[in-house]
Amino acid sequence: MVIDDNSSSIRTIMIEGEIHVTGRLVDASNATLYARAVKDESDIACIYKPIAGERPLWDFSVGTLADREYAAYLVSQKTGLNVVPITILREGPFGPGMVQRWIDIDESVDLVEIFNKDLPQLRKIALFDAIVNNTDRKIGHLLPTDDGKIFACDHGVTFHVDDKLRTVLWQWAQSPLTESEIEILQMLASQLAGDFGDTLQSHLTFGEIDALLRRVQMLLTQRTFPLPSKDWPSVPWPAY
Repeated sequence: MVIDDNSSSIRTIMIEGEIHVTGRLVDASNATLYARAVKDESDIACIYKPIAGERPLWDFSVGTLADREYAAYLVSQKTGLNVVPITILREGPFGPGMVQRWIDIDESVDLVEIFNKDLPQLRKIALFDAIVNNTDRKIGHLLPTDDGKIFACDHGVTFHVDDKLRTVLWQWAQSPLTESEIEILQMLASQLAGDFGDTLQSHLTFGEIDALLRRVQMLLTQRTFPLPSKDWPSVPWPAY
């Protein structure tokens, strides 16, 4: 069944429902648990990443990945790109963490065949990644659905103050931004200077929010998608 990702009823179940962990994604580097949020007679499949299960990283502060995941969702919603599934922060069976709606993917879609194509849904994700400075966009983080959408997951390593964009979606490098993309960036720049910037302060540092605004302003100045950095690996490994 196709469910509207902005549904308030889904969000309510995820926020208020009891989290029941039923499995674990064993390939994930951090504790990534498959769970169901159950409220009354309704339940929603979701991913639960407890902060206690985060693996320390040399370039990201310990215990910050859940907040980065949530901040990425907020940016996705604020820009209208809507590429990140419903994400919340809440208490769970193993302590506080990030809970994100599980996306049932269309298994008939071969991601290896389409990830480097010029598809509007992928282009939205590429723009989003440039905004949030995603340092780990793998092919397997793309979630195609049977209604033609492509969502994206795993945004714990985003919003670094240094330029660390690393992605498999480089097919638009230095391509001109469209007028609608420029309008999205202009709106976001304005919002970051106001209430939205204040909202992000609960989840990111002042330096990270400032770097986010500077990235948006740079995109507006150049009016093109970014080029791969010469100082940082441009494609994650493994790419899938």
